[in-house]
Amino acid sequence: MKRDSFIANTILLTLSNLTTGVLGFIFSIMLSRHLGAEGMGLYGLVMPVYNLFICLISGGIVTAISKVAAEYHAKNDFNNLRKTIKTTLAFNFIWSALVVLLVFIFSYQISTYFIKDSRTLYALRLTCPAMIFISFSNTLKGYFYGTSKVGVPAFIDIFEKAVRILIIYLSSIYIDVTSVTTTVTAAYAALCIGELISFILLYIYYKIDERRTGYSSIRPDGRAQLLFNILVISLPLCLNGFLSTALSTISTLIVPRRLLAAGFEYKVALSMIGKFSGMALNIVFFPTIVIGSISTILIPDLSQSMSKKDYYAVERRVSSVLRIAFLLGVSTLIIGLIGSESLGKMFYNRNDLGAYIKFAAICCPFFFTAATTYGILNGLGKQNIILRNSLIVSALEVILLYILTAIPFINVYGYGISLIITSTVTLILNLSVIGKSIEINICPFRLIIYILMAFLLYYVMSVMAATLPGSMETTKNILVIIIGFSLPFLANFAIIYSEKRG
Repeated sequence: MKRDSFIANTILLTLSNLTTGVLGFIFSIMLSRHLGAEGMGLYGLVMPVYNLFICLISGGIVTAISKVAAEYHAKNDFNNLRKTIKTTLAFNFIWSALVVLLVFIFSYQISTYFIKDSRTLYALRLTCPAMIFISFSNTLKGYFYGTSKVGVPAFIDIFEKAVRILIIYLSSIYIDVTSVTTTVTAAYAALCIGELISFILLYIYYKIDERRTGYSSIRPDGRAQLLFNILVISLPLCLNGFLSTALSTISTLIVPRRLLAAGFEYKVALSMIGKFSGMALNIVFFPTIVIGSISTILIPDLSQSMSKKDYYAVERRVSSVLRIAFLLGVSTLIIGLIGSESLGKMFYNRNDLGAYIKFAAICCPFFFTAATTYGILNGLGKQNIILRNSLIVSALEVILLYILTAIPFINVYGYGISLIITSTVTLILNLSVIGKSIEINICPFRLIIYILMAFLLYYVMSVMAATLPGSMETTKNILVIIIGFSLPFLANFAIIYSEKRG
């Protein structure tokens, strides 16, 4: 990947991810209105288990394929590139089929004794074929990212999300949605069908691209060596993802049980979880779409710069990415504090989400910046460090959730407190490692600019929110969001201007 394609690819992927994010947000809104808070809590109990097995099946594959594909593509070594994709797809089929078979056989035990809610059984079984499809899709996505064709998986993701929404809409008409179990199962059926369509389209585009590129004169390596090249990168990431997700899954399943210990009924506990993690976090974490897009493009970009020993380019890229992530987090915090009540009403038609949104927004500056540091470490080739730090933070999260959510007056807010603490710890651990590899310049003048602009923005938005009449609620919400997210652009403009003057 050429360095000057970083911004263009990031913008393209961000626009695509924003579109898929909006569609995903619409999907969650439709689910919440059909399922209710309890149903969203139940839906949220299956998803981490699904993610856990996805990590076991194909964790690190996208990153590994994108890095290897970028290297082969730069050398015009199309023979090794194609053979790597075919070898990885064959390996993924054997490995994923084995894991999925075990999950299906023990699905009753997983739903009854691990998730501890037998209503999740059919939804869990429907995730099994989806796991196979997504393992294939991740390999092909890595190919397109590595060869700078990010538009292909981007547009396919948009189509796949639209299909999911259509299925949920049709199921709400023709299926008895009064049953929480039926609707949750239908939601996971939509996920399975969407992943199948995504894989089919990715494979079609891959075969078309394969014909266009032709062949090279370079003799390809053996399949064992090519697979080893992928696994040596993906295995540490897979282990990291699996262990971290396992701890995250434990954290998710701990919360309802600890809320029971705090004296809440099971249905009430599920409703609280649905409101906080299924609705409030969906709103405040929506901007992480931008963070994810940057991190995806950042990994092969930093890898190429490091291989060329262009450390100045690496330092500038890292500094700008950290700045954007932090400012995006501050903007989200401001919007969450000012528009918490109206955002819950606008998106989920509920008046009881304000406190959850406000509390969840506090973690955003730390969480967004910390999330970016993982992409930076990946690009610098620090996969072992990622594994170590992720395990430390995940273990800390389990401990915090176990203690905090069982305290009656804290209850589900313990989730938010743990996010703040773990994000801060992640940021400290990761930045200390990044700082040993490259120089990170933190300018006090810029920090002052950020703080002053944030205070000014908060004041302007507070006055506007208090001045506009209640009849203009929707207009006020849109203005709050637009003005709030102007902070990263205004701050970057001020910094660029000051650099030119300097």
